[in-house]
Amino acid sequence: MKLSPMVSLLLAVGTAVWADQPMPKMVTVDPMNGKAGDVVVATGENLQKALVARLYLTDGKNDLACEMLEQTETTIKFKIPAKAAVGARLTVMVLTTGKDAKYIEQPVKVEINDASSEPAKPDAAKPDEPAKPSEPAK
Repeated sequence: MKLSPMVSLLLAVGTAVWADQPMPKMVTVDPMNGKAGDVVVATGENLQKALVARLYLTDGKNDLACEMLEQTETTIKFKIPAKAAVGARLTVMVLTTGKDAKYIEQPVKVEINDASSEPAKPDAAKPDEPAKPSEPAK
């Protein structure tokens, strides 16, 4: 039995499409800054273990492997590595799974803070001053 060229082409295209795996895509990280050891949650799509093998923070020259704590189809929880340089603004990068694994930089960044700095809370009193009384409503 001889297959027509059209059937052969359809089989080849169908096999190629089926072989392509979805690409991981991150859209947010929360929080957007933190210190070494802090936990960050990246949110997006196609982030499950079957598609993402490793997660890194990179400055374009140095790649820091991150410990992944939890991984679902839409989120990855990871720790900022101890070697992350204070003041650096690092891009999140993933290594995909499979025979043709790829490193893919994501469009999200994490800024590394000093371990002694805490994020400011909008209406919190400073430790050395008493809280200001609120103004009466008019």
